[in-house]
Parts: sequence; C-alpha cells; structure tokens
Amino acid sequence: MSARPAPDACIPGGSSRHRGRVDRYGQTVHQIDPAFLALPHRDLASVALERARRLGVQHADFRFERIRYQHLRVRDGHLLGAAEAEDMGFAVRVVHRGAWGFASSVTLDRAEAERVAEAAVRTAEVAAAMTRKPVELAPEPVHPDETWISSYDVDPSDVPLDDKVGLLTSWTADLVADPRVEHARASAQLVVEQKFYADLSGTVTTQQRVRVHPAVEVFGTNTDAGVFDSMRTIAPPAGRGWEYLTGTGYDWDAELAELPSLLEEKLRAPSVEPGRYDLVIDPSNLWLTIHESIGHATELDRALGYEANYAGTSFATLDRLGSLQYGSGLLHVTGDRTVEHGLATVGYDDEGVAAQSWDIVRDGILVGYQLDRSMASLHPELNDGRSNGCAYADSPGHIPIQRMANVSVQPAPDGPSTHELVSGVDHGLLVVGDRSWSIDMQRYNFQFTGQRFYRITDGRLAGQVRDVAYQATTTDFWGSMSAVGGPQTWVLGGAFNCGKAQPGQVASVSHGCPSALFRDINVLNTTAEAGH
Repeated sequence: MSARPAPDACIPGGSSRHRGRVDRYGQTVHQIDPAFLALPHRDLASVALERARRLGVQHADFRFERIRYQHLRVRDGHLLGAAEAEDMGFAVRVVHRGAWGFASSVTLDRAEAERVAEAAVRTAEVAAAMTRKPVELAPEPVHPDETWISSYDVDPSDVPLDDKVGLLTSWTADLVADPRVEHARASAQLVVEQKFYADLSGTVTTQQRVRVHPAVEVFGTNTDAGVFDSMRTIAPPAGRGWEYLTGTGYDWDAELAELPSLLEEKLRAPSVEPGRYDLVIDPSNLWLTIHESIGHATELDRALGYEANYAGTSFATLDRLGSLQYGSGLLHVTGDRTVEHGLATVGYDDEGVAAQSWDIVRDGILVGYQLDRSMASLHPELNDGRSNGCAYADSPGHIPIQRMANVSVQPAPDGPSTHELVSGVDHGLLVVGDRSWSIDMQRYNFQFTGQRFYRITDGRLAGQVRDVAYQATTTDFWGSMSAVGGPQTWVLGGAFNCGKAQPGQVASVSHGCPSALFRDINVLNTTAEAGH
C-alpha cells in the first residue's frame, strides 16, 4: 500500500493516509535511549519518595524527563534558522493534608532529591489552609516497571543536520523556481521525549516518544486583482520519526508538486457569496473544529470551571451528561490515548494511569469526559470511578494537569467516499485544510476558515472561491451532520501547540475524523466582514 494513495477524485490535492505499523515484519524495534537510562533517575526517585513517605504524605510521585527539541526554518532554498534545546530535570508531587504540593529541580544528586521532596511537602502544608475540598486520587492498578515506546522508524536526532536542512531547502528551491510561486518556506519541528515515573504505590514506567511537524507554504500575487495569498500543505503533524518526511505515511512529492497550481487557482478565484451552504469538510479542516468545539469542551476540569480564569469554561456541563444532544445521531466521538502515531498517545500518563480509549459522544449524546485522577475521584460515576489517563506536564518544571486525549470522530463502517458526499450536494462548498479559527470561552459560538474552498454545484466541483468562513454554534453544527464518510476517508490530524493552564503549558494532540457532510451552514465573506 502506498504512503499516499490516489486521493478521492473530487479533492484537488487529496489528503494524507496513514500506514499501519508492522512490528516483527519490517518495523524497526527500538529501545529506550541508553544515554537516558544511564541517568540517575531511579536512585533519585528512591531518595525522594522515601523522604516524602517519612514525612507522612498521602501520595507522592516522582517524574524525571529529558525532552529534546529541534526547529528548522528555510525560505527560497536558504536556511533561516536551526534551533535546538533540551529540557531535563525532575519533579516531586505530593498530596499532603488534603492538598497538592509540587517542587522540581535540574540538579541531579541525592541531596537535591531529598530537598525537593521536602519542598513539595512544605508547599502542600501552605496550600492545605486554602484548600476547601481535600484532594483525593481515584484508584489505579499498580504497573510495576513498565516500558513503552511510540511507533516510529527513524529517531530524528540520529539524522545529520545537513541532511535535514538539505531536504527542506531542496523542497523550497524547487517550488520557488516555478514562475507561479514568489516565495516558498518550509519548517520542521522535531521532538524526542523520554520520561521516567515512579510513585509510592509501586508503579514505575519508562517511556520514549517521538513526534514531528513538517510544513511547506508557497506565496504569490495576482497583481490584476490586487491579491496576495498563500497555500500550505495539509500534511498533519504525526507521532512518527524522520521517515515521515521521506515518504513513510505521506507522499510529499505528490503534494509539493500540486502546490503551485493550487496557489494559482486560489489567487484567481472569485470571492464567495455569503449565505447558507451545505459543506463537505475534509479531515484536514474538520480536525480543528473537533479540537475546539468537542475536545476542549469535554475536558472535565473546564466543564467544572477550573479553567475559567484563563481559557474559559464549557457549555457541556456535568448536569447535561447523558442528555445533551451534542450532534446528530451519526456523531460518535472517542477519547483515545492508544491510537498509533497519535500525538497524545502514551503507554501511561503522568499519574501512572494506563492509556485507554472511551466514548465521549455516542449516537449524538454526550456520554463521557476526559479525566485525570483527581477529577475522577470527584465524580466516581464517570469511567467506573477511574481516570482515563489524561494527566500530562509539558516539562519537568511543570505540574501535571488534565490534558486532552486524541479526541476523534469515528467513520461510518460502510460510509461513502468524499466524492460520493460531494455528489449529494446541489449548492455547497468543499472545505480543505485549516487556517484561522475563533471560538468563545464556553466553546459554543465559533467560526473557522481553511486553506481552500471549492464550490459544489449540482454534485460537482466548480473551482475555488476565496474569503470563506463558516459560522455556527457547536450543537447546531454537529446537529447538521447528515452523512459521515467511511474509513477510507479517515485521517489523523492534529497540532503541536495546544495551550492550557497557568503557568501556561503546551501539549501536542491528534484528532482523527472522516470527511463529513453538514447541511445549511452559514458562510461569511471574510473580506466583507473585515470592513464592518
């Protein structure tokens, strides 16, 4: 099976398709980096946890991390910048006197491990006087000395910098040589993360994750119309290694070859007439609508008001569980920390909870939330009283918070192709690729744009239009879903930059979805709206 098979006939530019991992029959078998294993995390954990135990805590956990980042940027065949960073250290978190305590350090010795444990306990003692409801953690089975490694072939840190820069510069040099392209830029974000966790219950986990985010964008001008615009690749970020940029899981040659013609058509496209349209939305756009209107809205801490000060609450409040008509009966949404190549996929979360998959919306009804151990303890009626593994900290210097799983819309088992969805529309638009978005603090009123939009007339595509945004409320939008594509249309999209909490943390997360048809959606002309 090719990395990017022939796209649905109706989608210029197509969309990515992921290839399944074959472990013993060709997939590289990886081990945890020996350089990480040689670090003194087990010794420091033993010292810190024993000190916390002697101080009488209800719970203590120890987390040791090394995260290596690399960010490459090129333009028109020339390197603009190559930055590397490493974040390494350890943290101790406790529950003591019914309150959280946390402390961290980058000094890797036994005396410091003991000091950090003591600092975490002192923090909890101060917090206890301000904690109205004692912190409790939902039970979790013990996972003794488990190892988990994400699915990838080539560790990006093993690839010479010259090879990485050479690939990106060759892409942009070839693109800018096309007379339809004035400038071309490319970037790649590469992350290799190792994490060790241990707690007083006896859970010990060691994990290694790799993720990559490549992107290419071309720019051009239609001087006659006074239009300047761009066209970007729709390849999603992925929990893969460097092989993703060289053809495993995505056909870069095919998409890059199409960019100049897609840009040219966009620059010449007419501005959209605002009004009501049926929308066929490709996964390259729909993933972001899922992220903002379902993913964030079904984080239980947000629904309970814990994020109100920074990033808002949620209309999907707990009292509506089991009754809220989130969307049409076709809507089936899962939370999943196990899907292969997912950006939020792990073996165990940052509270020692094993990764799981569960329903969030079933038959259009809200039936579940994303939980960490403290949230699960507050509401034992959810997920059988157990966390579903949604705790994560983006560095050893930050405390774990409830974070988003891979929240995905499931395809219809025998559902139509994108071409078949389009053929059922008389007056509509095909939406491909993400761009800008806006949603209110309750995750209810929103509007989204995209990379490109195609008119649909009498079941056929009739060329690109510009200046499009679609606008709705969350329940009206998902309630208008009238057809869901089959597994052949399903793609795992996502982002590297989901922000939450104070102090702010950033996490990567994937969202899978099929193509889908939404009826009678309000479409704005963004140029006209900007003038108001």
